[in-house]
Amino acid sequence: MSAGWSHAGLWLAVVASGCYHGANPAMGWPLAVSSALMQRKACALVSALLWLATGHVLAIFLMVMPFAMLGALLAWQREIQAGASALVIGFGVFLLLWRRHPRVLARIAPSRLALWSFAIALAHGAGLMLVPIYLGLCSANDLDRAHEAAQTLMQSRLGMALVVSGVHAAAMVLTGGAIAWLVYRYLGLRFVSRSWFNLDAIWAFSFILVGTLALMLNARDFAWS
Repeated sequence: MSAGWSHAGLWLAVVASGCYHGANPAMGWPLAVSSALMQRKACALVSALLWLATGHVLAIFLMVMPFAMLGALLAWQREIQAGASALVIGFGVFLLLWRRHPRVLARIAPSRLALWSFAIALAHGAGLMLVPIYLGLCSANDLDRAHEAAQTLMQSRLGMALVVSGVHAAAMVLTGGAIAWLVYRYLGLRFVSRSWFNLDAIWAFSFILVGTLALMLNARDFAWS
């Protein structure tokens, strides 16, 4: 029962992080509102959200894929999980200390939504935040497959990487889309300019929190084994 709840909790974390990313204006929902207002039609908002989701899911998968390939090294599974957790914590500390955004992002036109979303997600470490959660899901799925061929295991983990990326992006676009629709339909861009909220510090602390929790869970599993 505890393993089932743990597995469900990991999927809930994937969805929750997607909602969190979707609510963050830095991930692009104001651009969807702007596109809809300029074209004066709601379908433009949906189209913009789909392009944003495409870039986001590609960035998530690109970040998770190396760990999916490393996951075939079962003998180093705990070390890989601990290293990934430490990397996430380190990135959070870096974001707290270095608040400047990469200048290259300013060179990408907001009209190129998929490329913009891809670059923003990479620069903000959106995929990196999911790595400890993803590794936890793979551990839950692969405990009974420890003696299978490495190629089969790698294919399984790559499939999980795609599923995690898709579920996360779906939660993100639904949350961001709901906010974008409310702003477009009832509030307008003036509301965004007056009520803009900065999540940089919260975003950085969330990396530290996710990495710390992953380290604690990894240590607990190691103690029980």
